[in-house]
Amino acid sequence: MNFLAHIYLSGEDEFIQIGNFIADGIKGKKYQAFPERIQQGILLHREIDFYTDHHPLVRQSTKRLHTNYSHYSGVIVDMYYDHFLAANWKRYSDIPLNVFAENFYRMLQRHRNLLPERTLNMIPHMVKDNWLVSYASLEGLDKALTQLNRRTAYKSGMHLAINDLREHYTSFEKEFTAFFEELFIFTKAKIREAGIKTGMGGRKQGKECEE
Repeated sequence: MNFLAHIYLSGEDEFIQIGNFIADGIKGKKYQAFPERIQQGILLHREIDFYTDHHPLVRQSTKRLHTNYSHYSGVIVDMYYDHFLAANWKRYSDIPLNVFAENFYRMLQRHRNLLPERTLNMIPHMVKDNWLVSYASLEGLDKALTQLNRRTAYKSGMHLAINDLREHYTSFEKEFTAFFEELFIFTKAKIREAGIKTGMGGRKQGKECEE
């Protein structure tokens, strides 16, 4: 999963959100240098990633891309899934996406002293281009994939991945929807197991919105 999903799945606790958000840049036992609740967020991120990477629905999605994108397929599917979460946001949250995103950006600014340099360098770009909201449109997703392609020195071909999404949109969306229901339940259970006290802040399973 990418930024939006990890933040969403963290619940209301700001420090769990921070840990989940910065986790990709915190390797091995380096997480132990952070305050306890940020540590919990980092470890929650790792649990989510492991569950995601080994889930048959996600593997079905990545398999569809593997011929063209090889080991970058997982990164692309993460981006696709954030798109589906953003595009169908009302199914998953009572808080409007633009408000959710703005609240998160402000929270990062309040806790700048806790953030690693890599994250501090990224925040201005994230806010300027409103990454969390931009994922909702195919145009915004295409821009993000193109930027990722530049970061791989144009080796990944990710700038072409929007075409694969358009071609197989319904299949990817069905896989995301079914998977995310299970991931939401899994994450809530992990939060309880870890003794993390955080409300879900308007977050809900997609089915709850349809009932």
